[in-house]
Amino acid sequence: MTEAVRPPALRRGDTVMLVSPSGPTRPERVARGIELISGWGLRPVLAPNVYARQGYLAGGDELRAADIDTAFADPDVRGILCTRGGYGAQRVVDQIDMAVVRRNPKVVAGFSDITALQFALWRGARLASVHGPGAAWLDERTPPESAESLRAALMSTEPVTVTRVPTEETAPVLVPGTATGPLIGGNLCLVVSSLGTPDMPDLAGAILLIEDVEEPPYKVDRMLTQLRRAGVLAKLAGVAVGQFTNCADDWAVTVSDVIAERLGDLGVPVLGGLPIGHGVGQLTVPIGVPATLNASAGTLVVSPAVQ
Repeated sequence: MTEAVRPPALRRGDTVMLVSPSGPTRPERVARGIELISGWGLRPVLAPNVYARQGYLAGGDELRAADIDTAFADPDVRGILCTRGGYGAQRVVDQIDMAVVRRNPKVVAGFSDITALQFALWRGARLASVHGPGAAWLDERTPPESAESLRAALMSTEPVTVTRVPTEETAPVLVPGTATGPLIGGNLCLVVSSLGTPDMPDLAGAILLIEDVEEPPYKVDRMLTQLRRAGVLAKLAGVAVGQFTNCADDWAVTVSDVIAERLGDLGVPVLGGLPIGHGVGQLTVPIGVPATLNASAGTLVVSPAVQ
């Protein structure tokens, strides 16, 4: 697997552009995010169409794609923070000028639907990125430790360590062992939605990261089964299982039961209970860079996405 391109770490005084590649965002939450980011010594600026709306999209496809291109092309912008996920990133990724991305690699942070954008940047520019909270900040879900985790991933070149939390819904998922490889993935729905597209990464030798929200166990089963049948899990090094938030229904089968059954026979280490995803206390991890999964010790250690 080609080595990742690590963009420069953000430093105090750097300008970061807030973009909305997916769903429409709430100005009051973005205002809180701006306050937080400014407190780190960064200078947040809004993309021209950050508050655009078109139904369930943050404006038309051409506007959302243009904001991404603008952020990469502007020499004063050193980092790109997505406001939120939702839906819509897949509709614009083919319009992004990857030549500009390759000439001006910058750190991109986001999660959920932003997985589609991060996959496209990985395919088109081998750009490492950051799976972390959006700039439309909600303090109840992302407390101070979540904020510090995002800040560190953007502004520090130290490795990131995430430790299993026994109270997380997916904590019972555990296949012991140790694995090393690039950490690839994000939102399970978006991983599955990338099958058959140019952006689906080669997972051979990789540690697959999965998390999701409001998907009942049978739908998680369907998605994992599709990945199995597509053959993309056959040469995995390991699986890092993040938060599966609000994923219960009325059946007596939990999402942990499903994940354990669908991934437990792959012959690789699987570690659940990682606070990465849509749940309270979400932590940030770099994507596309080397990682070590120690399921026995309950840790995921990831190299920095920035240099």
